[in-house]
Amino acid sequence: MSRFGAALALCLLAPAPCVAAELRVWAMGREGEVLRELVPEFERANPGVRVHVQQIPWSAAHEKLLTAYVGGALPDVVQVGNTWIPELAALEAVLPVDEQVGDLADVFPGILDTNVVNGRTWGVPWYADTRLLFYRDDMVRAVAGTSRPRTWDEWVATLDRVQARGGAGHSAVLLPLQEWQTPVIQALQRGAPLLSDGDTRGAFASEPVRTAFAFYLDLFRRGVARRDAATQVTNVYQDFAGGRFTFYVTGPWNLAEFAHRVPASVVWRTTPMPSPTAGEPGASLAGGASLVVSRTSAHPDLAWALVRHLVDASTQCRLYQLAGDLPARRSAWKACGIAEDDERVAAFWTQLQTVRATPKIPEWERIAARIAHHLELAVRGDQSLDDALSALDRDVDGILEKRRWLRAREAT
Repeated sequence: MSRFGAALALCLLAPAPCVAAELRVWAMGREGEVLRELVPEFERANPGVRVHVQQIPWSAAHEKLLTAYVGGALPDVVQVGNTWIPELAALEAVLPVDEQVGDLADVFPGILDTNVVNGRTWGVPWYADTRLLFYRDDMVRAVAGTSRPRTWDEWVATLDRVQARGGAGHSAVLLPLQEWQTPVIQALQRGAPLLSDGDTRGAFASEPVRTAFAFYLDLFRRGVARRDAATQVTNVYQDFAGGRFTFYVTGPWNLAEFAHRVPASVVWRTTPMPSPTAGEPGASLAGGASLVVSRTSAHPDLAWALVRHLVDASTQCRLYQLAGDLPARRSAWKACGIAEDDERVAAFWTQLQTVRATPKIPEWERIAARIAHHLELAVRGDQSLDDALSALDRDVDGILEKRRWLRAREAT
């Protein structure tokens, strides 16, 4: 009999309520509040188990997680951003999923792939994120007659007409320079590897990346995106409602924000990312959050049972109702009827079919920051595109130097 089983047997004989096992869970941001409403059902189904949820701000989560790992104080279950999975796997801080949560075939493949490192799955997707186009339907129809650009060429033609109609104070598309996601999406759409030599060197000077980044820079050069967006756009929702920009690349967290902050008189829609090739869907980034079980958990079986409960289709429906988080399981979308009545949400269903992971290495966050830095220099004219790509590759090679050293040591 396990320690939990023995403790539970004693609890069942006790005259008063008794706790046989405690599970500690860390959850980030809004989900930390919502999770407290999802665990009572699990506790009722597992007498003697108590789940303690600690809410942690996203801004402090990564550092707190690493500090807890070093100190041997990780909780039993942790919500993590999908891009953190490679780091936790490399540290051997979490347990592999293996067969602990059953069939994951109905998870969006691109979302599930973010949890797979070196052929093993280390986290269970909890909710899904990606990015697509939010846009002013009325402003687009006024110049284009159609509201859904499906290719890069169609999008640029629409942006040109929208910009010509809006004038100098208008921005056809809002592209904040500190955000690296849009140019990376466009590079992934071109099939760019981003890294080479087993993810130990940069591949940003490659032709697919150069083509994609040239397209991105051209949006600024032709005047449909503004270099000074960070200072000119002070409130995204007010400025969107006021017609100061038409298109915006963002994610599902803004569905509720736009619905509440943009007046009902303003007609806005969402649509998947345009593709560089006609007839093919435009890919986007695979994001979201996953649940992992700490390798130091005193109750791994119970921890996995909690994860199974939280990723069950019915629980994911409840999470969507409480927080607006899009389920990672396609079966949950169908069970909840999420995309049936709202075409703005339905666009995310379509986009999530074609999402791709960024390179699955712990250094990716640092690399992403260098992408934003060098592209901003190119946008402002301080570097040519070729110089920016060469400098980016040098920076990335420096960031990955230790990775190359480790590979060489393993080889010998």
